[in-house]
Order: sequence, then structure tokens, then C-alpha cells
Amino acid sequence: MTERNKGMLAIVLAALAWSTAGLFIKLLPQSAFTILCVRALYTMGVFFVIFPRESLRMNGRTLLNSIFYAGMLIAFVSATKLTTAANAIFLQYTGVAYVLLLEPLLFRLPYRPINIITMVLCFLGMSLFFLDGLDTQGGWGLWVAALSGVAYAGFLLGQRANDTRYHVAAVFWGNLIVVLVGLPSLLASPAATGSEHLMMAYLGMVQMGVGYLLFTYGLQRTTATEASLITMLEPLFNPIWVAIGFGERPAPLAIVGGLIIVAALVVRTVVMRKRRGNSVKV
Repeated sequence: MTERNKGMLAIVLAALAWSTAGLFIKLLPQSAFTILCVRALYTMGVFFVIFPRESLRMNGRTLLNSIFYAGMLIAFVSATKLTTAANAIFLQYTGVAYVLLLEPLLFRLPYRPINIITMVLCFLGMSLFFLDGLDTQGGWGLWVAALSGVAYAGFLLGQRANDTRYHVAAVFWGNLIVVLVGLPSLLASPAATGSEHLMMAYLGMVQMGVGYLLFTYGLQRTTATEASLITMLEPLFNPIWVAIGFGERPAPLAIVGGLIIVAALVVRTVVMRKRRGNSVKV
């Protein structure tokens, strides 16, 4: 197997690991903040063992990015508890649209037609979730999921503005913030059963920790375009695992909206790849 194929396989495995979050969050009876706290503790352990020096680095931008990262995690897990897993993951991915909107302003880059079209399609897909869910019990979950997309965008933009040496640290300190926020809930919760604790350990060590390691390994052996396309497996498989293991079915409009968002991001990635290859402005 070539190094490129090894890298692509690693990113596939990372995306599949990430995609299991929705199922285990749904299966666990604990509150979102209890799950967040325990998962983050395990994730911090993995990062500290693998990246002992990188994890502890700190500067002002790293602190800001860690806050965005913590906000993204808290909003996503909370949204998964409040609404369907499909709503939570697809609305989180609208964060890319906010990046396309704000990146030119923050980094003095030109607005490109393909990015504008992608933004419009992402927000169109996003609107379908709200049309379908505002009058249901999961209405608040939609707003929380949308907030996770905003935090995701802030994290991506912040990481771009920061030195790459601090990227791991932002994730590590972000998990520490999550631990501190979730600790009161953990202390007030009944003790988890053995199977419940194993599920939370899986979320922290495998779904988050090993998933990140696999993605980092793969990214070093593939192009950014290939990595971006492969990671789209996460929002596609997340609701599938939940449907199989938990019996939750997303609403029809949510499915359509999610497919619009994923399709828009995939098409943009392919078009931008071709543009760079052909040196033609899109």
C-alpha cells in the first residue's frame, strides 16, 4: 500500500470514528455536561501522552481558540441531546459557510463566486432544518446546533491565524475548559455503570483522541482537498449509526437540507482543486 493510500485510509477511519459520537451520546443516559466532562478527561489524557510538549503551549490566540473549541464541543453534544443527531452534525458543518463569509474580511482575501454560491446553498440547507423543526420539541436543539457551527467557524479561523505549533494546544486547553464547565454536572450525577463508563471512555480516547491522531497521520500523506472530501463521511454516517443503533430517524426536510450542505461543500472542494490545478480563477 502506498503512503498516499495509507493516508487516505487513516482519514476514512478518522471520519468514521468521529461519526460515532451521535450514537453513543444518544445511548448514554447522562446529561450532556456529564458526558462532555468525562470524554474531555480521556481526550486530554491521550493528548498529553502523545503530545506532552505541544499540549501545554499557550499564547493569546491559543486561549481564544480553546474557548471556541470548547464552545463547539459543548454546543454539539448539547444539541445531540436536544434534537436529532442529523440536525446537530449537519448544522455544525454550516460553520464552513461562516468561514467563507468571514475569511476574506479577516485575512483580506477576495470573495470568489464559488464561495458565495456555497454560502448561499449552506444557508438554504440550514433553513430547511428550521422550517421542519421550529415547532417540534427539538426546536431549541436547532439553535444550539447552529451555535456549534458558529463556534466551529471561530475555531477554524482562529487556528488559521495562529502558529501551527499551537494547534494541538488549542484542542488540549479546550478540553480542559470543557472539564471545568462539566465538572459540577459530573459531581452531581449518579455513578455511571461499567458499560456507560466504557462508552464515555470510548468517546474520549477513540472517537476524539485516536480520531485526531488518524486524521493528523493521514493529512501528512494526502492533499488538503482529499482530506476535506473524505471527512464528509462524518456527517453522512453520523445519522446512519444513530438510526441503526438508536432507532432515530431524521425528518425528510432535515435529510434534504443536510444533503444540500454536504453537496455544496463537496462541489466547492472539487472546483477549487481544479481551479488550483488549472490556474484559472473561478
